[in-house]
Amino acid sequence: MTKQLLLGNEAIAWGAIAAGVKVATAYPGTPSTEIFSTLAAQAKRYGFHAEWCVNEKVALEVAYGSAISGARAMVTMKQVGLNVAADPLLSGTYLGVKGGLVLVVADDPGPHSSQTEQDTRHFASFAKVPVLDPSDPREAMEMAIAAFDISEKYHLPVILRPTTRVCHVGQDVELPVINIKAAPTGFDKGGDWVIFPSVSYRKHGELLANLKNLSVEFSASVFNRREGQGEYAIACSGVSYHYVKEALLRLNLTDNTEILKISTPYPFPEELAAGYLQRHQRLLVIEEQDPVVEDAMLRLAGKHGLHIQLSGKNDAMVPEIGELNVDLVAQAIAHWSGKNTDRTSAMVKPELPVRRPILCAGCPHRASFYAIRKAAGKKSEVVFTGDIGCYTLGMMPPLSAVDTCLCMGAAITQAQGIGRGEPGRQTIAVLGDSTFFHSGIPGVINAVYNRYPLTLVIVDNSTTAMTGFQPHPGTGQTATGEAVPALDLTQVLAGCGVAFIRQVDPVNLKEAETAVKDALAFDGPAVVIMKRACINLPRIKNQAPVIINEEACKKCGLCVTEIGCPALVMEAKQLPQVLESCAGCGLCIEVCPFNAIKGGES
Repeated sequence: MTKQLLLGNEAIAWGAIAAGVKVATAYPGTPSTEIFSTLAAQAKRYGFHAEWCVNEKVALEVAYGSAISGARAMVTMKQVGLNVAADPLLSGTYLGVKGGLVLVVADDPGPHSSQTEQDTRHFASFAKVPVLDPSDPREAMEMAIAAFDISEKYHLPVILRPTTRVCHVGQDVELPVINIKAAPTGFDKGGDWVIFPSVSYRKHGELLANLKNLSVEFSASVFNRREGQGEYAIACSGVSYHYVKEALLRLNLTDNTEILKISTPYPFPEELAAGYLQRHQRLLVIEEQDPVVEDAMLRLAGKHGLHIQLSGKNDAMVPEIGELNVDLVAQAIAHWSGKNTDRTSAMVKPELPVRRPILCAGCPHRASFYAIRKAAGKKSEVVFTGDIGCYTLGMMPPLSAVDTCLCMGAAITQAQGIGRGEPGRQTIAVLGDSTFFHSGIPGVINAVYNRYPLTLVIVDNSTTAMTGFQPHPGTGQTATGEAVPALDLTQVLAGCGVAFIRQVDPVNLKEAETAVKDALAFDGPAVVIMKRACINLPRIKNQAPVIINEEACKKCGLCVTEIGCPALVMEAKQLPQVLESCAGCGLCIEVCPFNAIKGGES
């Protein structure tokens, strides 16, 4: 075996390859994206199919179709993506699978780049899907392999739930032996694949029986174990296991603590956990994000009539929100144990300064939002409904052109709801090209069908920029780099019945502002496509930085205060300075009222 430094996401991908995955699907979302990117890069070499799908629901349905045809399939997404995929997951779990089906759902405690801190372990319990909770990249790879075996043995989808630190930490991992499995056996037309109520009722009973058997199996799993001995008892799950181990070393409590590592929170390994509870009178549970293991321990103690003092998130011994780290865990253990509390204060590092998120220098979205705001009027009561992507940053001053952001695709439908709830209130919905294909189309059709005078601006930067420049149906490229016909946004919109469609370059401010004004005045759904490629795409060559004419400049500062470009800075009453990060997009040239800014020489 070859040892290699891998991110957790890369390790999961290699686990899937070793397990003989035949179909891999995904929609990008941090912190999960690199799992599929790694799979796509290896698809041709190892002879499996990989595709970016338009959203998580589609991705799961494609993977599920492959799994009921006997193929091993993996679908990857982030935790909020599972909300989109919930419908096929719940029904598919009842019906079951033939080949292994593994969902990798990456949770984002913090959150660092998500709308919520939701805990997928709750979702697994709700959907009655087994879930594995890895603590590091090596274990994540091993669990990816094991998840396929569990799925095929019990004919159930299985969720692998890494959190942000497991996804993005690096570890030396021995690459596994690649298992070239036989070709899938194919779809069985005589199977129970139609979810009639009578089938669902019977399958529900079979599902519950499988979960009981799996709970017994999980009690003997190599991923669940008791370590050490002593008067202190700490149960942990996921990456918290390593935080606990390091914190105990700091506090000199390693030799006096028995750890219970729970890596299969659902179905819960009751036999293993009950034996552990019977050995202790006090227990601390440390986990990210919610008290899932903690609540399971409480239920188990009640079931067995055990009197135990249990601490964790429910009594605020462990933080209930945000991401854990070694310092927080050490403080919790010291407080709970009453030992070495003086040492923990010296361990706490100062908080890092908060850096305000901002659109990149040269980002076309800056021009788009500036044009939108100008068209609506600075003091206008127009509501700007935003969406998920880089362009959410349009809410930041000085642009201040995003008033709402709920979930993927909601900009379009929220705008309609605001207008229906407050008749006469104008709205402008803004979302990106990838988000439009993900979940924006139904909202457009709804506006056409219900005759709502929607003004929609699609900021088309020709990629899925926020998660790392993944292709989508409008880019003309697949996940594995094959050239395909790109879907034309204007044709899609026309097919949805939109009569007003105009495409402009947002850096041409006069044209862009006029297009939005005309859309606002149009009686019916109107769409403006602000089309300009992301400045950070590898194929985009930056222009030379702009040049400020010292004699023409009046030092009014509008080029700095109006657009908030990080490549332009200015001290009070001094000449604006152009930094090296300037991409030469020319937006400031359009904004300057004195023609004091010129394009640089390429």
